[in-house]
Amino acid sequence: MAIGHVDGGPLRRRQGPPRRSPDPICFHRAEVPSRQRRLAHVPGPRGTAECPINPSYVRVGGRHERIHQVIEPSRSAIPLDRLDAVVFDTDGVLTDTASVHAAAWKRLFDKYLAQRAARRGEPFHPFEEPDYLRHVDGRTRYDGVAGFLGSRDISLPWGDPADPPDRETVCGLGNAKDRFFVAHLRDHGAQAFPTSAAFVRRLRAAGVRTAAVSASRNMVAVLEAAGLRGLFHIEVGGVEADRLGLPGKPDPALFLEAVRRLEVAPVRAAVVEDALAGVEAGRRGGFGLVVGVDRGGQAAALAERGADLVVDDLGQLAVDGGPVRPGGR
Repeated sequence: MAIGHVDGGPLRRRQGPPRRSPDPICFHRAEVPSRQRRLAHVPGPRGTAECPINPSYVRVGGRHERIHQVIEPSRSAIPLDRLDAVVFDTDGVLTDTASVHAAAWKRLFDKYLAQRAARRGEPFHPFEEPDYLRHVDGRTRYDGVAGFLGSRDISLPWGDPADPPDRETVCGLGNAKDRFFVAHLRDHGAQAFPTSAAFVRRLRAAGVRTAAVSASRNMVAVLEAAGLRGLFHIEVGGVEADRLGLPGKPDPALFLEAVRRLEVAPVRAAVVEDALAGVEAGRRGGFGLVVGVDRGGQAAALAERGADLVVDDLGQLAVDGGPVRPGGR
């Protein structure tokens, strides 16, 4: 993901070990012709024998290899006969705001690290894109601060959510980042990805229930600014997650809360995510399908973390699987 600027500099994107839980929905291999596949060497799922034709895995030279990128995924379809709901992450999937979050994080940490280095007479090592992708992206604000600081062996008091943004605590730094993001949202608004909004509308027209989720406490403001409020049956953002004490991604609690409210079992629901931590959360939660949205060249990493299907844009997905069902609109 190319990261923009919020009075800050550029950044880049992440990696991590694969995690598998229940096997994904079995797609028909013919949906993704072999010339459109690129493969990464990842062991096949436990249920390969039960799902012998699966475009997430193919058999090559006696081993299973996982497809990590579909170059022309317009030929792939969401199987509505096996799904009752789809849960969408917000930033980076529905709205073009992931880069704004990343730039706000860079502005925060570069300022803090420079001041700390000057105080201690140490070299300044800036916050880079791999830092964002490994330790921050998809996580709650305070977990992101703690995760990144821990990676630099920096220990700060946790503090209190009411800490002012100039206080040197985990919460204080998190609140400073939030101030940068909110200022950008106020001055520039938020843009929806038109293809994502259209895809949600196609699902609703087919009777599929939908949810928007985010670890961000600004989710409602982002959806409002992007003109997406009212498009989803359920919204679960950072404010609700904090109220319920839900842990952040890669824990699947946020997604599980969404399907609980939709009254749908995880195995009958799909998760759509652009963050590695979010894809891993979908896989850990036992969702029937995990779709990775690759906005910036991390298709392989998304597949390794558990995405069954990786696309560049939701406009590349078809909606398939039977008649329109009542009650989803």
